Amino acid sequence: MIRSVYRILDKLHLELYRFISQIYVFFVLRAFSIRPNGRFRINGYPKFTVKGTGKVVIGKRFVLNSGNVFNSIGRNQRSLLSVGEGAELTIGDNVGMSSVAIVCQKKISIGNNIRIGGNTVIYDTDFHALNAEERTAIPEITRGIKRRDVSIGDNVFIGGHSIILKGTTIGANSIIGAGSVVSGTIPENEVWAGNPAVFVRKNENA
Repeated sequence: MIRSVYRILDKLHLELYRFISQIYVFFVLRAFSIRPNGRFRINGYPKFTVKGTGKVVIGKRFVLNSGNVFNSIGRNQRSLLSVGEGAELTIGDNVGMSSVAIVCQKKISIGNNIRIGGNTVIYDTDFHALNAEERTAIPEITRGIKRRDVSIGDNVFIGGHSIILKGTTIGANSIIGAGSVVSGTIPENEVWAGNPAVFVRKNENA
């Protein structure tokens, strides 16, 4: 009896959460002039920030989960898509991601048919200057901050809790193991994992 009541209450909570979050998403997308191409689904309460001439392009059949209600794999964060002045974030068709943080200060390109696991972060910037004097100045000197493009090819799968750093290129059909830290070039059709990520084997199932 108690279990049945719990299931009913849980379902009601989920439907109410979904309804209110869809209203929130409606206004967030319009506030930043983001227009996914065709059908899409955004669950939860993601945080979007697009500054000035920053640009976001999203393809068809985009799915984004934010928080732990719709994809409870643990350590779920609120999804963040942050695009700086003059930067460009491009997301292709049939892309799914959960509880991600994508910070684009220059250019991030995400291809088609990609899955990005929960709690993954993608950065094309160091956020702070590597020079100690610039970094610790008051106010901080930002001209020395390094930014480099990130490119993720078609059919890539990135395991949960991974970190994709500036200047990274991941070739088509490759797989990044969960919890990996990726920097540099990953060829097509390969499996990489670890911190730092290293070659594991060829992806024979590509």
